Amino acid sequence: MTRMSLLSSPLLLGFDEMERLIDRVGKGSDGYPPYNIERIAADAGSELLRITLAVAGFKREQLEITLEDKQLVIRGRQEDDKSREYIHRGIAARQFGKTFVLADGIEVKSAELSNGLLCIDLVRREPDKLVRRIEIGKSEG
Repeated sequence: MTRMSLLSSPLLLGFDEMERLIDRVGKGSDGYPPYNIERIAADAGSELLRITLAVAGFKREQLEITLEDKQLVIRGRQEDDKSREYIHRGIAARQFGKTFVLADGIEVKSAELSNGLLCIDLVRREPDKLVRRIEIGKSEG
């Protein structure tokens, strides 16, 4: 049995990879760390987006941001401090991975960690409109 999806229309050609990306992002999203995505005013011809993740307790060296084939991947890794003896422990050392799929034309501009918030700025440049005329060949016969 073949699985039907929104992108399986015969009029949408070559979107197989996008469908796989959507499936991947939909799986395993546990909500940690909490995050915001906001649109920030930018100059003409571009749009600025900011992703802000609440990563209190993480140091800069415990965070990793990578761009893997149109996917912005943010990972955090904390390890237990074995030298501490807790009477009560409500703050756990944890790990996380958060993935955002970026559309064509979106680039990572910068990343900054301040006061427990990791801010990643993205810029979307308006692509040039391309119109190309396709010549119709004549068949011999």
